[in-house]
Amino acid sequence: MKYNRILLKLSGEALMGKQQYGIDADRLMQYAEEVRAVAEAGVQVAVVIGGGNIFRGVQAEAFGLDRVQGDYMGMLATVINSMALQSALEKLGTPTRLLSGLTIQRVCEPYIRRRAMRHLEKGRVVIFGAGIGSPYFTTDSAASLRAIEVEADVVLKGTRVDGIYTADPEKDPTATRYPQITFDEVMEKNLNVMDMTAFTLCKENNLPIIVFDMNKEGNLRRLINGEEVGTLVTMNGAQHNLDPKHGGLQPDVHHSSTASADQQA
Repeated sequence: MKYNRILLKLSGEALMGKQQYGIDADRLMQYAEEVRAVAEAGVQVAVVIGGGNIFRGVQAEAFGLDRVQGDYMGMLATVINSMALQSALEKLGTPTRLLSGLTIQRVCEPYIRRRAMRHLEKGRVVIFGAGIGSPYFTTDSAASLRAIEVEADVVLKGTRVDGIYTADPEKDPTATRYPQITFDEVMEKNLNVMDMTAFTLCKENNLPIIVFDMNKEGNLRRLINGEEVGTLVTMNGAQHNLDPKHGGLQPDVHHSSTASADQQA
């Protein structure tokens, strides 16, 4: 296996499947099967999942609610999704622990770094709910922070697109996918990978990010096995893909996904 310990970031919206709201049972079980497969292969798996299928904190102001209150509501939405994923994994026989940034002692453990690392070492899938427990921080930021804290090898951002593109493929038929790209190039090109706080955390701690299509069956396992899946973001990029003329990374061929970078969250 290429990685010993991973942090998998999933979007809450992806759990909707073809629904307009809530959790799609088929999509939930698909994700659980993917996680179970890599966990049984010996990879230590931590997961952070968003809550956008239920509520987003940034929606609060549109509703006339206080932003801080809205963010806490969003954190609770992530706990609901985390509990659903935990239940699905346990249904498949995968030992799981849910740790929360908010104290909700009847349904999950409080987040303690050493406890989280011990669970991972024992082969349990660890799900981090409620973000980092503070308003104004996204679940992307929680994913980056938790990955650094538990010393994960990589952040895997599972989305509904197969990587990072030069432009919106729906509007630009010449848009191409980057197989690898550097942190600096992502910032220079203003590509939407994660929110800036989360992205900067990864950059400053030299923690690689891979953006990939989580909805394609087997992608997570192929990625763990070392196959080139999605787009890899690193400090220096892959030398064999450098453009000798401009010093930048060359994008890959166009893939079938029609989603734009703005739709990855």
